[in-house]
Amino acid sequence: MTIECQASLKKCAEVMRIADYSTKTIKSYLRELRFIFEYFPNNTPAQINKEEIQNYIIYIKDTFNAAKDKCRMVAHAYSFFCKHVENKPFEIPSKLYPKRDFKLPLVMTEEEVSILLNSCTSLKQLALLQVFYSTGVRLEECSNILIEDVDSKNMRIKVRQGKGKKDRFTLLSPTTLFTLRDYFKEHRPTKYLFEGKDKGVKMHPRSIAHAIEQIYINAKLRQKGYNTHTLRHTFATHLLNNGADLPTIKELLGHSKLETTMIYLHLQSKKRAGIVSPLDALKNKNDLDFVPCEFSDNTKMLLQRQHDKRNTVLMIQRVQGV
Repeated sequence: MTIECQASLKKCAEVMRIADYSTKTIKSYLRELRFIFEYFPNNTPAQINKEEIQNYIIYIKDTFNAAKDKCRMVAHAYSFFCKHVENKPFEIPSKLYPKRDFKLPLVMTEEEVSILLNSCTSLKQLALLQVFYSTGVRLEECSNILIEDVDSKNMRIKVRQGKGKKDRFTLLSPTTLFTLRDYFKEHRPTKYLFEGKDKGVKMHPRSIAHAIEQIYINAKLRQKGYNTHTLRHTFATHLLNNGADLPTIKELLGHSKLETTMIYLHLQSKKRAGIVSPLDALKNKNDLDFVPCEFSDNTKMLLQRQHDKRNTVLMIQRVQGV
């Protein structure tokens, strides 16, 4: 990489630090910019234009099967570089990556959570697991929790500088508090709630993720693709199932928009379980029996069997007084 490219990366990093971007975002942007500069060795950073960025995105999609999030990161990184380092306009070529897929997150059942809680092999594992499931914190947020953030008087935990550089409070359950007190007596952390081998140094997020992964393995649930973030989704979904309202869940999770929290409506089970299909409601009303004439003889026979079976069940229930 040329000296000019290195100078551009250094300047970009300085601008992002001044703008108070997170360390993770700075690393991601600089990594993508470094790849772009290396792909165009004969161009200075200022000479790379919109068409070349589009060609680069097409290249990583075709060669490496880059996902849309990767392509979006490339576009945003170079857009920032152009606007705030080179002081020139740059329109993000969003047409080069498709819209974000709508996929429901993985959520554990209450039975699976119980199995998980009984699969911990150490007090520290249990404390980590209960904090994730009872608070809904993200992985990085869990790593950053200070001892002083655990407010047993008001039964809440302060989450410092979460996503979007926002502080918030989340729940502190009595069960989790009881476990944390036992954990504190055994491990004696000095600054962070969860520390590594060195006192006063927070436990690395990768180490926390590994500890949770080990619990999944012990519970024989790892093959389902669960991870630390699954516990966050499970926390929100189980809250909703137990009657919590969406605005409250939004604040506990630290979401900026209610629309983000509304995805958990799709995962709600208790209300959905009580819903009756309009087809069943129509058929059950006055015990109507209908078989459209255009159905085949086999279909008519199948529906008639279902009807006869249902009548038999109803008759048995009447005899038994159910």
